[in-house]
Amino acid sequence: MAGFTKFEEIEAWKKARELCKLIFDLTKKEKFSKDFSLKDQIRKSSGSIMDNIAEGFERGGKKEFIQFLYISKSSSAETKSQLYRALDYEYINQKEFKNCYDKCNECAKIIAGLINYLKSSQIKGPKYL
Repeated sequence: MAGFTKFEEIEAWKKARELCKLIFDLTKKEKFSKDFSLKDQIRKSSGSIMDNIAEGFERGGKKEFIQFLYISKSSSAETKSQLYRALDYEYINQKEFKNCYDKCNECAKIIAGLINYLKSSQIKGPKYL
């Protein structure tokens, strides 16, 4: 769909994967790793960004893909909110916060661009061929 043959080629998915790894590394820090609830929640929300891009793409239809892209984009906002908690609890410093926050924004921006592209395209998806 949209000129891609597999989800791993989608720039938004690649960026979300980078963010997910960054979050994982941050949550291994001693203080952060002991807050099991927040650690698990932020790992899940950051993983959800990339997972929903992949799942939506594999559904094979434009409308479903767009729906999953919106879920992915909202998971980016959820991750940003959790980053604020991590900063407030002093699990991460301001530089780490800004780096992750900026990556969340970058993911959301790319996802929004993909949504807009798909909405305006004639692509229906391989399941409609």
